[in-house]
Amino acid sequence: MRLGYAPNVDGDPDPGEVVWTWVPYEERDGRGKDRPVILVAREKSGCLLAVQLTSKEHDGERGYVDLGTGSWDAEGRRSWANIDRVFRVFADGMRREAASLDAARYDHVASALRARYGWR
Repeated sequence: MRLGYAPNVDGDPDPGEVVWTWVPYEERDGRGKDRPVILVAREKSGCLLAVQLTSKEHDGERGYVDLGTGSWDAEGRRSWANIDRVFRVFADGMRREAASLDAARYDHVASALRARYGWR
């Protein structure tokens, strides 16, 4: 998998952007809810890979990357990217663009994904 930062606020989803989409609960029982995710890569098929954002504190926990605060959270809460849960997301399943990560934060998440999964 090749990661690449390419946000372009044009209504189309791109790696580096935070979007809202349906995310299944960890119990995998068919339930889930609309949640923010970071788009991290585009597959050759056009499908995007994403990791879930959470505002629940996960300081120092394996599998979570601290992103600090950003415009994707209207309440200004700190956020963490959960790199243990990678999702395939289709453009027609996304609800809205929320924001873009800056390149340094995207690189922080991408580095964690590379170390975890051996991606390039």
